[in-house]
Amino acid sequence: MTEFVGREKELEHLHQLLQGNDSVAIAAVAGMGGVGKTELALQYALSKREFYSGGICWCQVKSGNVGLQVVQFARIHLELNPLTDLDLVGQVKYCWQRWREGKVLLVLDDVTIYKEIVPYLPPSSSRFKVLMTTRKHFGQISKLPLDVLQPQAALELLRNLIGAKRVNVETRNFASLPERLGYLPLGIELVGRYLARKEDLSLTEMLKRLEKKKLFERSLSQPEENMTAQQGVQAAFELSWQELNDTDKQLACLLSLFAAAPIPWELVKQCLSSADAEELEESRDDKLVNLHLLQRKSKGVYQLHRLLREFFQAKLEAPPLQESSRNFKQAFTTVMIAVAKYIPQTPTLKFITAVSPAMPHLAEVAKNFIQHISDEDLIWAFVGQGRFYNGQGLYAQAEPWFKLCLEVTKKRLGDNHPYVAQSLNNLAGLYKSQGRYPDAEPLYQQALQLMRHLRGEEHPYLAPTLNSLAELYRSQGRYADAEPLYQQALQLRRHLLGEEHPAVAVSLNNLALLYYYQGRYTEAEPLALRAIELDKQFLGEKHPDLATDIHNLALIYRAQGRYSEAEPLFLEALKLKQLLLPEDHPLLADTIYALGYMYRIQGCYTKAEAFSIKALELDKRLLGDNHPHVAQSLNNLAELYKSQGSYSQAEPLLQEALDIFQRQLGVNHPHTITVRENLATLRAEITSKQ
Repeated sequence: MTEFVGREKELEHLHQLLQGNDSVAIAAVAGMGGVGKTELALQYALSKREFYSGGICWCQVKSGNVGLQVVQFARIHLELNPLTDLDLVGQVKYCWQRWREGKVLLVLDDVTIYKEIVPYLPPSSSRFKVLMTTRKHFGQISKLPLDVLQPQAALELLRNLIGAKRVNVETRNFASLPERLGYLPLGIELVGRYLARKEDLSLTEMLKRLEKKKLFERSLSQPEENMTAQQGVQAAFELSWQELNDTDKQLACLLSLFAAAPIPWELVKQCLSSADAEELEESRDDKLVNLHLLQRKSKGVYQLHRLLREFFQAKLEAPPLQESSRNFKQAFTTVMIAVAKYIPQTPTLKFITAVSPAMPHLAEVAKNFIQHISDEDLIWAFVGQGRFYNGQGLYAQAEPWFKLCLEVTKKRLGDNHPYVAQSLNNLAGLYKSQGRYPDAEPLYQQALQLMRHLRGEEHPYLAPTLNSLAELYRSQGRYADAEPLYQQALQLRRHLLGEEHPAVAVSLNNLALLYYYQGRYTEAEPLALRAIELDKQFLGEKHPDLATDIHNLALIYRAQGRYSEAEPLFLEALKLKQLLLPEDHPLLADTIYALGYMYRIQGCYTKAEAFSIKALELDKRLLGDNHPHVAQSLNNLAELYKSQGSYSQAEPLLQEALDIFQRQLGVNHPHTITVRENLATLRAEITSKQ
């Protein structure tokens, strides 16, 4: 017999529930099909045989009338013979009144309609305890909600079934199997027993079969005779499915389109916008939740178990719901694409918190429902994901989405399409953020060439592409190449959008930053001030773009030695970024670095060191060890130590910065030249002091 594992706390809790009343105590073990309700009740009864000295009466509710089963138990085990002229309720009452001494446990397995068993319950007495198992919620009755197994307990159950020796041979996929089954005890026991019979079947192959056939996999439908459960997973779910009306079934099938993750109810309502909201809630609460087919995770958030999701997906693709399948998928993709379009280039912390629950479901659309998205909306499933992660500085998570966007767009729309140009531009922008300038430039060039070919020289989409390529050139120190592109983008935006527009503010800000790097401070300042003015007008006082504008104006003031004007602006920008962005964000690191640099050149070494070390830590954590921003932070910290005479601390930092700049920007980049000169000066000073 398989060892019973993972339910020790539940057994103890159940006993406490049953002993908690002075009168007859009724407790229900409730949960979804296959979660082990009957097994828990059986194990409780076995473990408490001595405690219930008055007897344990087990009734299979679905097998027949509970009253008849109670009377039959009393006749066989207690030698009671109720009067035949009594009706069934009277005969049961007769038995309860004459039941032998001691505590008594009545187990009612698989109760579906509570009022049908009420006439046969024991009289009010502290010695009678009633334990029910059910897939439903029954009002005020004490309830033990039974969930799936914890991962460790699930692994222990599987190990007991297939043997430790086999686990040691196939460790790689051992943990994946219970996870694939959603830690459902019935699924794990069925598959484990199947594997025990099939000694030549590897866990790898078992996983492949489950992924391919899902609930139709043979192992999930073949219970053995000595199992407590005598039905497969699909059959267990089918019992609850039969209690649903058409509206309930349609809702369940729609929910199965969402990812295997918590589902915001608001998204569900949007998918069924023409349905009555109260009727939907009734189907959700009175049927799906009540039957444990849907789990309430938190306020307004619900989730399907992985195997139930597959069960409902199969129902959606079969008659009679098959006809509704396309409409449901269309509604689902439409709602999720609307979410994607709402995601900005730099999402704020508040926005990230609000939209995060929707992201797994947007990913589901991108992976499995592309055929239901129009050509016009095709890129958004990928761009939304890319923006969400890229805007947080999570470049490694953004990259596959931007790559997939380019691949899918080319495949459906061909090589010559504006969305291909946009996809090239997005991927290049990601590479630029990662410091992968050689990878970014050809993509930017392709995007610009294609956009000019398709849209001409006067189109709104051309300006962002011009601006993006100019940004790359600026980052590479190719200021002469960057300036005409910035100017073209600004002129185009002014021509098409007018003088007062947020996009014009972007161009003004970028051009101001270029002039800052060129030392053209008097030209840069009015552009930066105008960008701030426009962003305050259109974006408000709390926006990441405004924080960037303020930061850049502070850079201009700092470069001119106007420290009393620069410092409050840097601090204002930092405060805004801390308010709006996640605590680990590249834009935060930029301002922290800038403050550290300014304090260093002012001789405020204690402040400078704290900010400089923090900037370096952030840059390395967010960008990796091989990014130009990391090199800048290394150089800044090295110069600080050098200013304090700590040459031994400064030299390795400068060498590391030089190596990064030479790899990423080349030997002739202004940053590379500066660090090389700094290192040479430092070594000369070290030599002179020896």
